[in-house]
Amino acid sequence: MKLNDEVIAHIAKLLQMALITGTDIVDNLRMIILDEKEGSLYLNEEYVANNDANIQKMIDEALSSQASGEM
Repeated sequence: MKLNDEVIAHIAKLLQMALITGTDIVDNLRMIILDEKEGSLYLNEEYVANNDANIQKMIDEALSSQASGEM
């Protein structure tokens, strides 16, 4: 099986997030859910939606924390 380009880009994004936050990438990689289509592996749509929501929540919390610190 082959990883779809979207999966490879997502893994790179997870690595970047791990480096920025100082967290271990292994747990994030274990959470990935893939679907098989035509001999390739694609990111599961529900996983993508949840992951995007989690990233947005983290950004919102960081912005809120930054705003609180500035006041």
